[in-house]
Amino acid sequence: MASAFPSHISQGMASLRSPLVSRALFNRPISLLPFRSSTRCRSHQSAPMPTTSFAWDDVLRVSHHQHSNDDSSDLAGFFEKIRLCNRGSDMQSDFLPFVVEDQIVGYVHHGFADHLRRFDKVFTFDRDSFNGSRFGGFVGLHPLLQTPEDRTEAMSRVVKCLGPELIPGIRNELYPVKSSFGGSIIFSLERAAAPYFGIKAYGVHMNGYVEKDGQEYLWIGKRSQVKPTFPGMLDHLVAGGLPHDIACGENIIKECEEEAGIPRIISCGAMPVGAVSYVDIDGYSYKRDVLFCYDLKLPEDFTPNNQDGEVESFKLIPVAQVANVIRRTKFFKPNCALVITDFLFRHGYIKPEYIGYLDLLQSLKSGDCS
Repeated sequence: MASAFPSHISQGMASLRSPLVSRALFNRPISLLPFRSSTRCRSHQSAPMPTTSFAWDDVLRVSHHQHSNDDSSDLAGFFEKIRLCNRGSDMQSDFLPFVVEDQIVGYVHHGFADHLRRFDKVFTFDRDSFNGSRFGGFVGLHPLLQTPEDRTEAMSRVVKCLGPELIPGIRNELYPVKSSFGGSIIFSLERAAAPYFGIKAYGVHMNGYVEKDGQEYLWIGKRSQVKPTFPGMLDHLVAGGLPHDIACGENIIKECEEEAGIPRIISCGAMPVGAVSYVDIDGYSYKRDVLFCYDLKLPEDFTPNNQDGEVESFKLIPVAQVANVIRRTKFFKPNCALVITDFLFRHGYIKPEYIGYLDLLQSLKSGDCS
């Protein structure tokens, strides 16, 4: 049977194995500053986030050119961050398309689908292509669930019944479910459940930078140790998911105020500059994320001040040194490393003369950007 997965997924992952870039590029060890971590993996879901312990002094030490003899033109460390966001491509056959209104809106692991079978008034299961289906085996919604409101209510009950054992980190925040970004809302789903139904999720990520004496600096945040995901890791100045019923630009302004105390009179100057995307499969989780990227040039005398308790502290670091941290460590939240890498391309820190330039550029959109 032909694969039910869109061709862009295979094409995007193929870019990570381009013949122009040696396979050893991905296996080559990266110089890492030691830090403590602990994980416990369960076979039925994604592993919990590791806890990390490093200080700003560690970050600054590893960022300096004299810390390592590596070549700044060596892109191996950047490709490693691409790989960290695009795991599990060989596991695609373990997932069934999730089809609503004759459109694939997500993907559900066979094992996770078994937990959905008891909700026979919510889900349907079609194992072959009879009755005119063009998808082969798939998971669908019950035909009596005709409206987005009915579907949203039914899915909310399912998520509540499945509980944190199968869907950890419930946030009580709804994400719109669409076949594409500009499409109509088919229903809305709890944010934490999105990867378990393979729903494409969108976010906004902003690089806040400063120019001083002809040099560019980036404001970098260190995530709170009590964050449920990636605690204590490095982050952008501002980032957030794109929830139901808010535009990207307005969401950036909201997140600027909450995460960095940036007033609207400044944050309204944030410029949309593109997007990155990735597909990450881990256990039952199938993350299909598209991140809209923004740049904001900040006044030299501005100092960010977190308002929502999600950021431990901020540090202003020269962009070239931020690039070193990404290349040499795993201190950054993985998808943030992609957005900063995009910034490095656009601001000339990654140059066409570097081997693998075009492959790295292409791999920043390894997922479907529709």
